[in-house]
Amino acid sequence: MKRVLFFFLKPLSFLPALLMMYVIFQFSAQTGDHSGNLSYEVSYKIVEIGNEVLNKGLEEWQISEYAYEIEYPVRKLAHMSEYFLLAVALSFPFYVYGLRGIPLMLVAGFLCVAFACGDEYHQSFVAGRGPSVKDVIIDSIGAFFGILTVRIICWIFLTPARVAEHQKDFAYRKLESRRRAQARKSNRRNP
Repeated sequence: MKRVLFFFLKPLSFLPALLMMYVIFQFSAQTGDHSGNLSYEVSYKIVEIGNEVLNKGLEEWQISEYAYEIEYPVRKLAHMSEYFLLAVALSFPFYVYGLRGIPLMLVAGFLCVAFACGDEYHQSFVAGRGPSVKDVIIDSIGAFFGILTVRIICWIFLTPARVAEHQKDFAYRKLESRRRAQARKSNRRNP
């Protein structure tokens, strides 16, 4: 029963990755003006919160000026974050399916970079947007760190359990081997 349930649930582990792809696609489908306004609003909110937390007493025009200055880095960090999350959402299911180490990095990395390229191509059809190799590179950096994060988390939390299981299996096989050797030895003595 457990295997049947696992068989049907395992493919569902890719749903977060598909959802993240949909979110990225929707952001890319926004016009250049809409995307720019969204980036500015997020930047404005960041500066506004920073002003309140740090108690700087900035006026409205100063907040607006700072928001304009950080809009570009905020936009690029958003790109990186999207692909970081996509890489995490892709890497965990692959790990569950047994893909580990360098093959995991290659497969998940390839899929993320391919999606980034496709996404940039998609933007060439959206008003006020265009493809950018720079964005693909930024997306790839985010994906790399996402995959690396999954590798580290799995290495820290999941590998010790697998190693303990292997050690337990090894000890059991060694014990069985000794029992068989003793049985053969006693059979030779008592023909």
